[in-house]
Amino acid sequence: MKTSWQKCGQGLAGVLLAATAATGAAWADKANDTLRVAFTKELENVDSYFNSSREGVVLQRAVWDGLIYRDPATNEYKGNLATSWEWIDDTTLEFKLREGVTFHNGEAFNADDVVYTVNFVAKAENGVKTQRNVNWMESAEKVDDYTVRIHLKEKFPAAIEFLSGPVSMYPDEYYAEVGPSGMGLEPVGTGPYKVVSVVPGQRFVLERNDSYHDSPKGQPSIANVDIRTIPDVNTQMAELFSGTLDLIWQVPADQAGKLAEMDRFTVKNESTMRVGYLTMDAAGRSGDTPFTDLRVRRAVNHAINREELVEALLKGASRVVSTPCFPSQFGCVEEAATTYEYDPKKARALLAEAGYPDGFTTELHAYRNRDYAEAIMSYLNAVGIKTDFKFLQYSALRDLNMKGEVPLAFLTWGSYSINDASAMVSQFFKHGSLDDARDDQVLADLSVADSSTDPDTRVAHYAKAIERITDQAYWAPMFSYNTNYVFTNEVDYAPTPDEVLRFTTMSWQ
Repeated sequence: MKTSWQKCGQGLAGVLLAATAATGAAWADKANDTLRVAFTKELENVDSYFNSSREGVVLQRAVWDGLIYRDPATNEYKGNLATSWEWIDDTTLEFKLREGVTFHNGEAFNADDVVYTVNFVAKAENGVKTQRNVNWMESAEKVDDYTVRIHLKEKFPAAIEFLSGPVSMYPDEYYAEVGPSGMGLEPVGTGPYKVVSVVPGQRFVLERNDSYHDSPKGQPSIANVDIRTIPDVNTQMAELFSGTLDLIWQVPADQAGKLAEMDRFTVKNESTMRVGYLTMDAAGRSGDTPFTDLRVRRAVNHAINREELVEALLKGASRVVSTPCFPSQFGCVEEAATTYEYDPKKARALLAEAGYPDGFTTELHAYRNRDYAEAIMSYLNAVGIKTDFKFLQYSALRDLNMKGEVPLAFLTWGSYSINDASAMVSQFFKHGSLDDARDDQVLADLSVADSSTDPDTRVAHYAKAIERITDQAYWAPMFSYNTNYVFTNEVDYAPTPDEVLRFTTMSWQ
């Protein structure tokens, strides 16, 4: 008999047939040069520094620019708002800025904007959501109107990688006036698309920036992008069939497979850097919890059948992951990780040894992929760990995590598509607000790995940290994600493995 999580998507055919019968064969809004897209998660703030969701990353890359751009195909760094850069010393980067660039509101881009942006986001008291993205910067100083220096707190060899991703430049005068709340309602950047309308949590309308500078992102082809938040994937697919949507993404494998059989749609599957994992409160931040016992944490790791999850649910380009980082990231040494084979008998023995022969009950929190979470729950229940399931919005769960109020959670992290282990392992294991381990040995190794300018030293210390994290079973890493993109045959798009929707590379057929 199939479990509930294996039945996911079996009602899809009826939904789609009903949508087709009701609406006929309406098609994309190509005539008005408007691409219509669905987001699943509600975006708490469009300001790219004040959300930490993948949808926020997508809008960030469309609306704003960074100093540097990393080509997702070649991984080559190219100048964007900067034309060149050099290390003045181990903690100082100097940039020559591109002249003639204007923000969407008409402000001219220059060194003042870089200085204001960096000095604002680098201050922890200003509340940037993902501190790891910015807290390596100390300050910025203006050399002249088109030359700026960024000063680092300490050596940080991944600086160029971070500057090519989540660090966007804001207009100094406008941001000083409106702040994050105003930027979230009326965003202003230099990017390939302007934001013409924001309905918080519901809709974002973008318009091509016809004055976009000569950027390696490329010039946008499609004039308008209309993005709506539609949490239910079946509703998204019904709208795709009815012609009120042109593109949806993060479509579960079963539904994507059915759509791929139809000649009306293109379905593309691409790997991502996102890792799914269970985090356990080893430090006891949430109170008296069984997860402070190493034997319990190892039991959880042995209880999960990772291979079955990948084969039955994720499919596509996903793979089993044993590290607290994505294997392609620099410093993510797979060989250093302790691996835990699926062994429910051993899991039950470890629980008994820890004083839980009859198991125990714990809260399990999650924010996405309910079917994945239910499958994980079934594995845990099978060895005696009963779960009180709490399914929350991402922002709500993140805030609970930051307060240390979550004993066990199924979470994911896409590293902002930064191809360096510091963007994941250091994000969660350096005694920050999301660190449920608080291991001083791990902290010491990561501090060396994050700051050394010698690549071999970095790799060696990331390996030590990964060895310790996995031996102590602070997490149960499970799998990498893949993403299914589904769009009408009116749309031409080639997804990239960094899980960023790039509207600049989309066009009409």
